[in-house]
Amino acid sequence: MMKNIYIKFLLLTAIILVGCDEDSFLEQVNPNAITEDTYWSSESQFNSALTTVYGALQFNNLSAGGLLPEMNMSDIGGCETWNAGYTFRNLNQNDATNSVTGKWNELYVGIFRANQVIQYIQNAEDSNFTGNSKAQIEAQARFLRAFYYFQVVHSYGGAVIHTQVAETSEDLSKPFSTISDVNSTVIIPDLQFAQANLPTTWTGDDIGRITWGAATSLLGKVYLFDKNFPMAAGLFKEVIDSGIYSLTNNIIDNFSHENEFNSESILEVSYSSTLNPGVNGNIIDDNPNETGAEASTMARGIGHHLEGGGYNGIMPTYYLHEMFLADEVDPTNPINNGNVHSKRLNASIAPIDYEGLYYNKLVEDMSGWAYGQSAYTKKHSNWYHLDAEDTEFRSGINFRHIRLADVYLMYAEAVIEANGDYDIAIEYIDKIRKRAGVITLQKYMDDNAGMFPQLHISKEIHGTRPMVSASSETVMTHLRRVERPLELCFEGHRWKDLVRWGIVQEVFSELRADEVWRFDNIEALNVKKNAAIGNDGTGIAPLFIKERIRPDFVICSDVYTPSQHNYFPIPAGEVQANDQLNN
Repeated sequence: MMKNIYIKFLLLTAIILVGCDEDSFLEQVNPNAITEDTYWSSESQFNSALTTVYGALQFNNLSAGGLLPEMNMSDIGGCETWNAGYTFRNLNQNDATNSVTGKWNELYVGIFRANQVIQYIQNAEDSNFTGNSKAQIEAQARFLRAFYYFQVVHSYGGAVIHTQVAETSEDLSKPFSTISDVNSTVIIPDLQFAQANLPTTWTGDDIGRITWGAATSLLGKVYLFDKNFPMAAGLFKEVIDSGIYSLTNNIIDNFSHENEFNSESILEVSYSSTLNPGVNGNIIDDNPNETGAEASTMARGIGHHLEGGGYNGIMPTYYLHEMFLADEVDPTNPINNGNVHSKRLNASIAPIDYEGLYYNKLVEDMSGWAYGQSAYTKKHSNWYHLDAEDTEFRSGINFRHIRLADVYLMYAEAVIEANGDYDIAIEYIDKIRKRAGVITLQKYMDDNAGMFPQLHISKEIHGTRPMVSASSETVMTHLRRVERPLELCFEGHRWKDLVRWGIVQEVFSELRADEVWRFDNIEALNVKKNAAIGNDGTGIAPLFIKERIRPDFVICSDVYTPSQHNYFPIPAGEVQANDQLNN
């Protein structure tokens, strides 16, 4: 919803329930107290409560800088040893690591808030609501509960199911349920209810509320992850055929504070750098003694460390960087205007030979480009209009959890898996490639007797990129190894993708082998390893690596164990508090 909607209300957990021993004078009811009976009645009260459910989306580990450590777990992101993400880069997180415990806690705060609305609206008088607002309020709360549970199950491998507001400590002690059980018990029924009761669009100050399209897209994603590919394909196609959404002409509109809630946006979290000025972006609304910042911490976490005032919280791996460079610009595409790199490279990363200004500076005027850093991350940072990130971690760039490009790629995957139809998959992949300004798969095939290059294979290391004929297998490989990482890098999808496909070890092993090759050829690459080497350390094309080879995969490729690393461990505090988790 619009940024001004996010002014926070007092947490509904502060509702005062009056009652005590029958002989006590405190048995008398304070007529001015807010009670369960007096609060949960009017449409405006339920909308106020619903705002707190939306508010949980802003939490740091759900849509802001707290996502960066887990983004470092995949094949597309690396960071410095001093950064918090380095623990995750090496798969060394545990049940007490901040991001592991913080994400669990924040998700269950969102679930608790949603449960309040869903539970109490059942007994609210229909006459207190206008039109179909009662069903729409419940539908929004149920979507958000489903979304939070989706994040729980695919972050932790399952969930403790709570669908009622706990009244006793015993209510909080429940067993850990499987992904399948949570899907059937909560997520799918909630999304089906939301799908049936939400409008396709909202207007005015309500723009940004949950819609039919968000419910249908997330439901399709649930079925995709569950490998029910025909059902997933059908739901994604409903969204595509609805005509509600279209790709933005300029891809950067999905990662900046300009043109928010645009034609491509399906589920977007609102942030503001101007509401609640002076409040550090790390402050959220879960503390009754503090006011939430309304701002995102993502930009400063991602931003350039020296010139941009950021922390280099995630930087492109050499794999991602070289793949962006391999994404050859199509000179016949009118979207291009003399640009050397693709539109999505220029919107996503900043290599040493980038085009234009970066934090209002030219490349030759910037510090950095050393210690193995071949490129920096642009996406979600304020590189395009500020000299540096806000020192109080305040950014107003919204975070998009679902956008149409993602739906196109999930649809392409689903149709291949459902019936092997790679022609349709290519059609939707190429819609995205056209917007990026790069050569489409179809054009490659037209010019190369039905073949296209395997762009995920390093030309620098292997000397060439093999050409392959289009098939269900080769197009799926392209979708997994090229299109999704390029289009959706640093948007929170990659680790979950690798896990659900079961290819983590395969990918890590390949990229570790590439890393070893670079170490073995460090002098030929003109990377200055130490003072005894006589080169000048400027690096050579295409990556221009300086000073060292960053070892992103040296540890994770050796220690990765699916049962240990695919999902976060349940936080230690939760296990101690819930005796049913010890069974």
